Amino acid sequence: MTNNKLISQKADIETSSEDYAKRFSGKIGDYFLSVQEAITLNFLKHKPGASVLDVGGGHAQLAVPLVKNGFKVTVMGSDETCRSRLDKLLQSGSFEFVTGNLLNLPFEDNYFDFVISFRLLTHEEKWEIQISELSRVAKYNVIIDYPDIRSFNIFYKLLFKLKKKFEGNTRTFYSFSRRDLIEEFQKNNFIKPVFKPEFFLPMVIHRAIKNVTLLKAVEKLFSILGLTKLFGSPVILRVISNKSTNADIV
Repeated sequence: MTNNKLISQKADIETSSEDYAKRFSGKIGDYFLSVQEAITLNFLKHKPGASVLDVGGGHAQLAVPLVKNGFKVTVMGSDETCRSRLDKLLQSGSFEFVTGNLLNLPFEDNYFDFVISFRLLTHEEKWEIQISELSRVAKYNVIIDYPDIRSFNIFYKLLFKLKKKFEGNTRTFYSFSRRDLIEEFQKNNFIKPVFKPEFFLPMVIHRAIKNVTLLKAVEKLFSILGLTKLFGSPVILRVISNKSTNADIV
C-alpha cells in the first residue's frame, strides 16, 4: 500500500457533494458509471431483492440503480448532509439512510445480505478497521472498489498533478496491492476474491480525451489483449463469507 498522506477522515462528505458529482457528469461520466454499475449489479443478480448496505454511498452512484433494480437499500453516511443527493434522485421511502461512525457501524453481525463501499476505502487512513466493519455486518458478500498499485497508479505523483489540473479539487488517495486486501479480508473470514478492473487507461486520461466512442474502442482493445485484467484500475473486488454456499455467491 502506498503511504500518501490523507486529508480527511470523513471522506464520504466530499464524495456526497454536488461538486464531486460534477466529476462524473457528461458522456465520460456516464461511461464511467455504466461500467461500475454493470459489474456491481452482475455480482448481485443472483439474489434479487436482497438487503444491501452502501457504506459511504451518499454519492448515489450505486444506491440509485440498486433501488431501481429492486434491492432493499440502506445507505450509511458520516453526516446527515451526505443524504442530499439521494433525496434528490430517489423517491422518499425507497431507501433507508443511517448516520454514524463509518468505522463502527451500528448494526448487528451479518445484518445485511450484501455490503458495498465505493469511493471510500482509498481515502480512509484506518482502512483495516473499515474492512473489518464491512465484513462484520455482511452475511454473504462484500464488494468494494479501490485503486490498484499494479496499474498507472505506480506513477502516482505525476498522475496526481494531471488529476489536479482536470478535476481541480481532487484528493490524495491510497493505492492497494491485491495481496493487501486479500490478506485483510481473510483475517475477517472473507475469501475467494474476484477482481474486476474497470479500465486500463487512468480515468484522468479519459477525462482529458473526452471522446467516448474512441475511448470505448481503445478500452475494448486493451481488454481483448488482457492488459485491463492485469493492470487495470480502479478495481471492483468481491469477496464472500467463508460460511456462504455456492448458491449464495453464484
